[in-house]
Amino acid sequence: MTDEPEERRRRSRPTRIGDLLPEAARALGLEDELRLGRAIATWDALIAERVPPAVGACRLIRLEPDTVVVAVGEPIVAAALRMRALELLGAFSTAPGGVPVRQLRLVPARDPERREGPDARV
Repeated sequence: MTDEPEERRRRSRPTRIGDLLPEAARALGLEDELRLGRAIATWDALIAERVPPAVGACRLIRLEPDTVVVAVGEPIVAAALRMRALELLGAFSTAPGGVPVRQLRLVPARDPERREGPDARV
């Protein structure tokens, strides 16, 4: 005798782990962290595609209502992001993994080798 439900389960298509993550994250109370992780990956991909010199010199650190908060290490990177802000925000709002935002806030990156305080500018 065969156990048909068990046999049917073996023949069914495997479930992709990416399809299981949102439900598991919600059950564990990690939905916000998963959302932030996806947003960070999306932002990094957009920067690599649209502002290659800024790769590694900026990182999304927080999502706020209508705002993406990005840490930048150098003033020249901040200037490049400001110049392309509308383009980046539009692309981020429509990209899979992105969220609808209308503002870009740049903050100094906290790097132990960088000087902090009044002389640290962005």
